[in-house]
Amino acid sequence: MKVFFVVTHLLGSGHLSRTLVLARAHLKAGHEVTLISGGMPVPHLSHDGITLVQLPALRSDGVNFTRLLDDKGDVASETLMRDRREKLLSTFEEAAPDVLVTELFPFGRRSLSDEFLALLNMAKARKNPPRICCSIRDILAPPSKPSKAARVRDIITEFYDAIIVHSDPDVTPLAASWPVTEDIAEKLRYSGFVANPPAPMHPDAPGQGEVLVSAGGGAVGDALYAAALGAAKLNGDLHWRVLVGGADAPAKCAALKEGCPANTTIEPARPDFRQMLHRAKASVSMCGYNTALDILQSGTPAVFVPFDAGGEVEQSLRASALAKMAGIRVVNSVDLQPEALLNTVHSVVQDPRRGPQTRGLDGASRTAELLETLVEASGHAG
Repeated sequence: MKVFFVVTHLLGSGHLSRTLVLARAHLKAGHEVTLISGGMPVPHLSHDGITLVQLPALRSDGVNFTRLLDDKGDVASETLMRDRREKLLSTFEEAAPDVLVTELFPFGRRSLSDEFLALLNMAKARKNPPRICCSIRDILAPPSKPSKAARVRDIITEFYDAIIVHSDPDVTPLAASWPVTEDIAEKLRYSGFVANPPAPMHPDAPGQGEVLVSAGGGAVGDALYAAALGAAKLNGDLHWRVLVGGADAPAKCAALKEGCPANTTIEPARPDFRQMLHRAKASVSMCGYNTALDILQSGTPAVFVPFDAGGEVEQSLRASALAKMAGIRVVNSVDLQPEALLNTVHSVVQDPRRGPQTRGLDGASRTAELLETLVEASGHAG
């Protein structure tokens, strides 16, 4: 089976990271995988064995997802958008996949509708069209008005065979964040949560007994880094390791090191982050989908500072749900001050230690099974 994933991360790198987990699961199942990435390159994410095709890169202007910037920070030109679309379509034509998976669209990425709809129309017009699926996380940004939800429903009805929701319907059903009409409900397939395989213990990995501070692989987290360094100054008994994401991580690290206390380590985001979690005294992070699952798998005491800029609610909803578990606390951005963060870290490490979670995290392999079933039913794959 040939699978064609399309993903564009515009702020953090979580969308690409999760899609790579899915791609690896399909590769492991013996399928041929092409992954189109339209966001900024993220060098520390491995794509071994996967045909990864990079489109001319885009990012959002902060939390303004309607204003798209190129890799130089300039507003994306019509030429760049045309080049993206042409490369996307030509790569699809060459790959001739059995199944097409669009990450988030049409539930999000409305600013990229032109290229997605061009792709969907090309796919549907093929003599032997692929099955078409949408891949979405547990919690979506709710539609701001009914017309947006109606537009999504129309696109789903016209093009899509299935909507794969990467969650447990008993924990976070899609209806918790999106209006689920009957025509959408009949296409829903829940895969369970998509997590990497558990990270192996590494006796030589750094981070033993440290407070591990991270903000994903994107260009956000300045307030979190500042609060963590401020907390480190208040208490020299804890060592704080700050992992900085984004393309400008080296420059940002250099700036953060100026005047930082001796009980801190500041460095770019690391590929062994998940191994380091096992050795950490506590984790301080945002509450994106992938980071939340990493925390659940490790069992590490965690303080979540959910990203809520620009009216975003996804991470706050997720963090509130997880805070019901032992060893997880939440500090909202409005309360993010060094002393509050330090006190919350002290509290969370004194909570009863929860064990690593292992059940319900096989959503990647389950997604491969769902796509296999769809393709077999169509008689498409040879």
